[in-house]
Amino acid sequence: MLPNRIVARFVDGRILRGTTQDFAPGKEVFHLIQSEGGARPVLVSVGDLKAVFFVRELFGNPGYQELKEFDGPVTGRRLEVTFTDGEVIVGSTPAYQADRSGFFLVPADKNSNNERIYVVGTAVKDIRFLG
Repeated sequence: MLPNRIVARFVDGRILRGTTQDFAPGKEVFHLIQSEGGARPVLVSVGDLKAVFFVRELFGNPGYQELKEFDGPVTGRRLEVTFTDGEVIVGSTPAYQADRSGFFLVPADKNSNNERIYVVGTAVKDIRFLG
């Protein structure tokens, strides 16, 4: 299995970039091998995270402004997620359930560096379903 390129964003603002092979929804921890700082895996607690961004490129284009609208058909429910830090992400989810610890979101912007995002439920302030 090939490792996934991820950006782990913590609720306290920290960011770790690297790869993982053992992230799974519902697991409390996973290992991240940082892109900078050696090949030793770091144990990451999902409870400390805002979200896990599965990305095309680890550093992407910092100047890119992600679109907050859909430009074609999508799979799943369309929604807007507002995090406790105020960040808003628009995307679709195949399996949102309020009683789960988190869910995957596919960004509305097809040109986003994010392929999919695992949103940690405790870091969400509001979810709004879009028509």
